[in-house]
Amino acid sequence: HNTAVVFDGARGRVGQYRKMHIPDDPGFYEKFYFTPGDADEQRNEGFTPIDTSVGRLGVLVCWDQWYPEAARLMALAGAELLLYPTAIGWDPQDDDAEKGRQKEAWTLIQRAHGVANGVPVLVANRVGFEADHSGVGAGIDFWGGSFVCGPQGEFLAHAGTEAEQLVVTLDMAKSEHTRRIWPYLRDRRVDAYGDLTRRYRD
Repeated sequence: HNTAVVFDGARGRVGQYRKMHIPDDPGFYEKFYFTPGDADEQRNEGFTPIDTSVGRLGVLVCWDQWYPEAARLMALAGAELLLYPTAIGWDPQDDDAEKGRQKEAWTLIQRAHGVANGVPVLVANRVGFEADHSGVGAGIDFWGGSFVCGPQGEFLAHAGTEAEQLVVTLDMAKSEHTRRIWPYLRDRRVDAYGDLTRRYRD
């Protein structure tokens, strides 16, 4: 499993999350060596927030960032913050326009999770270059760009392409206020969402 482990000060290890969505993508052939997390609530796995001294963390990993269902399920389970530890970058052979589209899409989708669920989102992405030692590809140029956004998708802090530390003070009461003026969770039509459990073109 690709597992994120959460430690909380003197309490030590307080929980873990096993990546649920496993990619099979150029440079990320993870289906060959990772098993997806198990959505078994009795074993405290799947989309289950982790209680810490700073709030209930909805920890999701890398490829999970593209799935609105994962963010929504964490929010519905009570996550007060969404966290996305990530390792994503460009193929060095991509042109600048393609690189720009990819990074903007990556930033946009995670900010949208904050907006759609009324919670802050914290994203930590890898930096630097890693060669493809198999010789099959050109390697990966990790773009960094770690950021923190608020429950309306507003940037609160944004890192560049080098390793750096971001320190942000979050107003946790803002999520409740945002959910009152934008009550998306209240107005959901759960009676009409049954097809969400079907595969594409099922």
